Amino acid sequence: MLSYRHSFHAGNHADVVKHIVQSLILNSLKNKDKPFVYHDTHSGVGRYDLTHEWSEKTGEYKQGIARVWAQSERPAAIQSYLDAITSLNNGEGLRYYPGSPRVARAHLRPQDRMLLTELHPSDYPLLQQEFHRDRQVSIFKEDGFQRLKASLPPQERRGLVLIDPPYELAKEYRDVVQAIAQSYKRWATGIYAIWYPVVNRCDIEDMIEGLEGLGIRKILQIELGVSPDTNERGMTASGMIVINPPWTLERDMNDILPFLKEAIAPVTGHWKVDWIVPE
Repeated sequence: MLSYRHSFHAGNHADVVKHIVQSLILNSLKNKDKPFVYHDTHSGVGRYDLTHEWSEKTGEYKQGIARVWAQSERPAAIQSYLDAITSLNNGEGLRYYPGSPRVARAHLRPQDRMLLTELHPSDYPLLQQEFHRDRQVSIFKEDGFQRLKASLPPQERRGLVLIDPPYELAKEYRDVVQAIAQSYKRWATGIYAIWYPVVNRCDIEDMIEGLEGLGIRKILQIELGVSPDTNERGMTASGMIVINPPWTLERDMNDILPFLKEAIAPVTGHWKVDWIVPE
């Protein structure tokens, strides 16, 4: 299935959490001069116009990045994430929102590179156009998990893999576990960040159980909820599961998530930072 279009959801609370975690990890990789690779399995189009009718139809960004943007005081740790948004808008308000490839590109140095995969026939050419003639960016119209398997281990030996499928099908949760199992065998020192939506809590619990069964150490769970879990249709929370997280990530997210809860869902929100599997 290729019906999912992220343009309807860009800049929502899930994007805010995902891209803050992504930025923190990339910042940690920049602490060393050695090059790193950023690998994105489900890239989307790169940037999203929040004035487009699709964004306005759902208005999800108004309960996400717009609420963070309106805060006069923000944690210093999210500044590079905010800088990526400011740069995309040329410092002129909030019209465009960066997808994960644009967030990553804002953090790359000349010695780093990124690898993007996008299979959707409408999104792929837009992604190509977004990074036209950018020599640090390689783009593939392939299944994200197949390209990941073929690309590991990277020559840099350092880097981040962002895995964020749309989860249109229940099997995609199992696909994530299988992808980690294969990838970790090829590149055990890489950082893997898995985004997940909480629509059915059982799916997340099953995925976590599958990851626990792989025998991998150092798996951190980060989650922000905007409402209590429910049996009704709709995303109530989202999070990131990070394998081999930087040592600063747990501390930073313990500081950032209370801010996000108060900015986005002060009454019904919740958050957590827990080790699924400690070191």
